[in-house]
Amino acid sequence: MGFFLLQGIKVAKMFYRDMSAISQTFKSGLSTWPAVLRPVLLVLPHGGSLVVKSRGEVRIPKLGFRLWLLARVWRSWLFCWVLLACSTARALPPVYIGLDAEFGNKSSTSAQAILQGIEIAVDEVNTAGGVLGGRPLQVLVRDNKSITAVGIDNLKELAAVPDLVAVFGGKFSPVYIESLPVVHDIGILLLDPWGSADIITDHGYKPSYSFRLSIKDSWVAPAVVRFAKNHHDATQLGVLLPNTSWGRSNKLAIEKAAAASGAAVVGLRWYNWGDVSLLQSYNDLRMAGAQAIFLVANEAEGAIFVKEVAALDPKSRLPIISHWGVTGGDFAKIAGDALDQIEFSVVQSFSFINNETPAARRVVSAMQKRYGVPSAQAIKSPVGVAHAYDLTHLLARAIDEAGSTNRAHIRRAMESLGRYRGLVKDYRQPFTKQRHDALSADLLFFARYNSKDELVPVR
Repeated sequence: MGFFLLQGIKVAKMFYRDMSAISQTFKSGLSTWPAVLRPVLLVLPHGGSLVVKSRGEVRIPKLGFRLWLLARVWRSWLFCWVLLACSTARALPPVYIGLDAEFGNKSSTSAQAILQGIEIAVDEVNTAGGVLGGRPLQVLVRDNKSITAVGIDNLKELAAVPDLVAVFGGKFSPVYIESLPVVHDIGILLLDPWGSADIITDHGYKPSYSFRLSIKDSWVAPAVVRFAKNHHDATQLGVLLPNTSWGRSNKLAIEKAAAASGAAVVGLRWYNWGDVSLLQSYNDLRMAGAQAIFLVANEAEGAIFVKEVAALDPKSRLPIISHWGVTGGDFAKIAGDALDQIEFSVVQSFSFINNETPAARRVVSAMQKRYGVPSAQAIKSPVGVAHAYDLTHLLARAIDEAGSTNRAHIRRAMESLGRYRGLVKDYRQPFTKQRHDALSADLLFFARYNSKDELVPVR
């Protein structure tokens, strides 16, 4: 660009001199151009032409030449200024957002959904001018494979990146919980668009660096008890839990919720991730008098359980009311036709189906264009997309409110954000100093899978 700018300056200085001098300038200038640029034909006003041959010979007609040359000079200057402006815009350094989730799980759809929600929101923010006066947001992705130790290592690695302001997590509550000491030691924002264990935000660290836009186990349990009674006339519940911090969180929640509503937990059974059968635990709960099963599971163990219950005599099949871990993977695909043979419902907080809000239409359109998703019904792990989308927009607002990439300042800004009309809800004040949960229990509803692997709300 500098070469052409200098040539323009040389020509401009000689514009009002004699024509022979201008011709000589072009000859000398063009002789220094690369050979591939010399043999060109430029059409001039009134049918005139400037022919530049490979030897550097130039024929310049006088007709319209001054007008043509003036236009060429000004166009060159304008082009240079446009390039300079674009170069300056590109030079602004990005502000980084980290995402560490369970991409390595072969059946996972939750990590991918969270990334999709983040990317759609980032595109919107960047299209609108970015943050901090024009800096683009950029996502850095890591895979924790749902392994807590890997997640902590990834967190430390991401936190060391300059101008990285926050790390999003994935589906697994244990990874969040075990990361809390590191998060507060480093001072990095931990953003939760899925994990539901209460302790992720209800802990003793002050000031708190964890923010959640998701549901909590203490909200799910009362909803399960109500749904069991209203839809299945069931007040005696059997509970099947993973032997993890997520399972222990749900144990406390369901026992408290049952006692408060006059229902009863007639039995609790624990299993380990990777178990190949849950049938004995189911039979124990049924024999204890359970009228419905509250299942806390992810897609692999959930599918095993559904297949085993579906294989029983129809009279021995109890309704299953599930926490939403199963929706974070290819649960319906793995379970297959067995899902059609049992009553299976799962808690949710958001659905794109029949949702005609401007934000929902905008995100569905982006899912179609960017990821080839054919319809709202076909969006996998919809809560992951929706929660991550809103949480990313809230983070972007906090960055601008903070006025820098200083994490402590952004943390404080998150607590004082004003109204945001989001995808999941209209947030009057998303977070406060005392409340780091942006959602509320009234958003919960239940859904069922249909034969097309679509998660349809129960009406």
